Amino acid sequence: MQFLTDFLQQVKMSNLYRQTVTYNPVSADHVELQDKKYLLLASNNYLGLTHDEVVRQAAIEAVQLYGTGSGGARLTTGTYPLFDELEEELARFKGTEAALVFNTGYMANLGVISALAEPGDVIFSDELNHASIIDGCRLSRAQIVVYRHADMEHLQTLLKNTVCQGKRLIITDGVFSMDGDIAPMGEIAQLAEQYGAIVVVDDAHATGVIGKNGKGTAAYFGVHTKVQVQIGTLSKALGSEGGFVAGSKELIDYIRNKARSFIFSTALAPATIAASLAALRQVKVRPELVATLWENGRYMRELLRAAHLPILAGETPIIPILVGEAETAVRLTEELKQQGIILTAIRPPTVPAGTSRLRLTVTAAHKREELAWAAEQIAAACKVGKVNIGKQVGITCRMF
Repeated sequence: MQFLTDFLQQVKMSNLYRQTVTYNPVSADHVELQDKKYLLLASNNYLGLTHDEVVRQAAIEAVQLYGTGSGGARLTTGTYPLFDELEEELARFKGTEAALVFNTGYMANLGVISALAEPGDVIFSDELNHASIIDGCRLSRAQIVVYRHADMEHLQTLLKNTVCQGKRLIITDGVFSMDGDIAPMGEIAQLAEQYGAIVVVDDAHATGVIGKNGKGTAAYFGVHTKVQVQIGTLSKALGSEGGFVAGSKELIDYIRNKARSFIFSTALAPATIAASLAALRQVKVRPELVATLWENGRYMRELLRAAHLPILAGETPIIPILVGEAETAVRLTEELKQQGIILTAIRPPTVPAGTSRLRLTVTAAHKREELAWAAEQIAAACKVGKVNIGKQVGITCRMF
């Protein structure tokens, strides 16, 4: 099939070719490849809980008690007690009446958005929303109106001037995964109240990261009672796998009966649910995890700023260094890999052309001396690579 060959040649020539690399994870912040150890700055394991002994032991005990797999979808085969416990804990954590677990955060967004919106409704979506939000909006067949990133004046104008016969939904990431900035949830909640809109926030990179004890974006801005739908993931700060939605009991009952990605999917394995539950409980009883994460993030930002690297402004542990072209991003990641550092080259179509970047993610597991060494190596590589030191590169929208 020639179209396959043509596509692969094109992406390779454009420095957009992607392939997996097999590493051996040896800790929350280090991996091994061919007997060489690398510092990992490319993981969303924000609290380092993938290797926490309590979390690992919970997974082992769940396998011994319940077996290795779930055996089917929850509505046909039934569920097991760990699901109920996790959903009750998630609801308490998010300050809602109920919660429902999905197999991934991606499937949560697809299922929830396509269940809530339908033809005749209007979705107001931030231009930098994650691909899973974009795909969920498309599946809903509602009208999609894109507002400029975090631009509340633009959002208000669109809310005011867009004719809608059905429901209005404002959908946004809580923390934007490629830029690391936080959605202005307080202003979004006010506009939603003013124009009768439902607020949906994807807290994939916010759960366990921002807000008091990592409770997320709505808690960060003190508006959890005004955010009707909170979506999140179990596979980042909580160190396991899966997604969830939290809200009113009626909302969760509706989603359980309407979301196709929930209804028609085999349930997650017991070990996965047990690990998620144990990780969530660790976040609750160990507030120092979130505090350390923020301290490490601030420290790394200070080091990179001191080196005059072109990083985007922000405060989360996601730190993008803008390098411009995809070829530059790929070359720098390879050079830094040779120095013992693993980070990610983010290129189109994930970000717009001309805004390729090195995406660093700092975790609570990183040590200060490791971060200082990494910052020194990154600064040296960028200088040799002739990155525009000190220049802030403009950001344009990620197109629907």
